[in-house]
Amino acid sequence: MSSNKDISDQIADRIEGGDSAGVKEWIEKAIQENIFIAEILNKGLVKGMSIVGAKFKNNEIYLPEVMISARAMKVGMDIIKPLLAAAKIKSKGKIVIGTVKGDIHDIGKNLVGMMLEGAGFEILDLGIDVSHDKFVNTVKNEKPDVIAMSALLTTTMMNMKEVILALEDAGIRKNIKIIIGGSPISHTFAKQIGADSYAPDAASAVDAVVDLLNCKN
Repeated sequence: MSSNKDISDQIADRIEGGDSAGVKEWIEKAIQENIFIAEILNKGLVKGMSIVGAKFKNNEIYLPEVMISARAMKVGMDIIKPLLAAAKIKSKGKIVIGTVKGDIHDIGKNLVGMMLEGAGFEILDLGIDVSHDKFVNTVKNEKPDVIAMSALLTTTMMNMKEVILALEDAGIRKNIKIIIGGSPISHTFAKQIGADSYAPDAASAVDAVVDLLNCKN
């Protein structure tokens, strides 16, 4: 019989290698051996994606490899989600994510969403071309902890500010944290429009959200 550590390490290794079939195989083995779902999540999936994120930030791997690992992680998350719910494993926080109005780019947004989910957050993805009204209504209805907005076009950057202004007008801005990202976005721009944080890449986005919510990664 394999030890819990061996199985968790195998899951993390398969995530790092982008081996979706291997992730599925080892998670099913972990479930068969009655390993706690929280351990599968934190010591397997989260650990694996944390390694991937660190390598990405250090330019040891590049976007295609990260995307493959993220897909493998998603395979694992799809398996354990019902079990997490049944075990009443509390998420680290609820994140609403979307690409702002006028922008239809979603690769970066999707990667951020997958990595945040792999880090233990609940993700509500609003998709692309999201209006400020939709962000506001979602905040009112879902009570998220964080809004994560993406823009890939300089012509749509200011729509991030429109969302923040709409949240202020609705009287709910103070209830949430806001993080923004995308190729034309900078830390300076984030400060200018009143966002709480900026992330240059998906791995940094996870770190930023963890810091914003003061939770362990």
